[in-house]
Amino acid sequence: MNSIPKPNQPLVTHIYTADPSAHVFEDKIYIYPSHDLDHDGPSNDNGDQYAMEDYHILSMDNLASPVVDHGEALHLRDIPWASQQLWAPDAAYKNNTYYLFFPARDKEGIFRIGVATSPSPAGPFQAQPNYIPGSYSIDPAVFADEDNRAYMYFGGLWGGQLEKWQTGEFNPGQEGPALDQPAIGPRVAVLSEDMLSFAGQPQEISIVDAEGKPILAGDEDRRYFEGPWVHKYNGLYYLSYSTGTTHTLVYAVSEQPMGPFTFKGEILSPVIGWTTHHSIVQFEEKWYLFYHDCSLSDGVNHKRCVKYTELKYNPDGTIQPINPYPSN
Repeated sequence: MNSIPKPNQPLVTHIYTADPSAHVFEDKIYIYPSHDLDHDGPSNDNGDQYAMEDYHILSMDNLASPVVDHGEALHLRDIPWASQQLWAPDAAYKNNTYYLFFPARDKEGIFRIGVATSPSPAGPFQAQPNYIPGSYSIDPAVFADEDNRAYMYFGGLWGGQLEKWQTGEFNPGQEGPALDQPAIGPRVAVLSEDMLSFAGQPQEISIVDAEGKPILAGDEDRRYFEGPWVHKYNGLYYLSYSTGTTHTLVYAVSEQPMGPFTFKGEILSPVIGWTTHHSIVQFEEKWYLFYHDCSLSDGVNHKRCVKYTELKYNPDGTIQPINPYPSN
């Protein structure tokens, strides 16, 4: 039996986990992380060290309950179109069905986004035979609005290939924009009613500063890199994401789910390890940030552990920045 989780401590230690997407389903907290393999291969900017092959779903009745690992929910071998790298997933509930959205490389090595279904939030999940038509890159995050319309936010640079899609077609030689040009933004697409396809073409989200000017590609502290997440608080849409090279979680807000989003500030300062990836969820009147670091492996970038901490807002709706190591 796992022990009761504590804030800023690994939720589980028997496997390496990362990229936690947390949701409240059936009055419990379910966490959909990626599952890092325990290997000693080399690291590179293409992300080859992140060689994940399956997903394990975690749950807890509340924040004072032990964490349950529900076992293997989906494996690479059971996804007909995929060749490797089951990276950061997300989940959603609609049509009396639970949906698991996940990126993987197709047979040509291009990242696509797939979907699998289950009658239970704990899985196991059955993958659709092909990826979502028109999908690309990584880090799907699905937000269901009050009108029951569901949006998928996605995209990641470098290993996630987002900069290769600037023309709408995959161009393996495409570089990112010049540093004095607007940064590449995440993509958003409305999902079909059955949650298995896009209802329209993915659109790029504009992230702007307080003056309404686009955040530039050279603005390492604010520009989008990967790991989008959208939640709603007091009628506003909050887009949070990783800055990548500066390893910070930041956020921007909008009155519309597809933006533009106005940059606001930092959520989580850098963690141990190269990547940072998160989710934000409300449970029993409080808000929580789920995130990961590499503390469990003493800093090995591809051996990460999922954690949580409380997230607090100021009266004006801004988020109070979080130090992941409060005892330091």
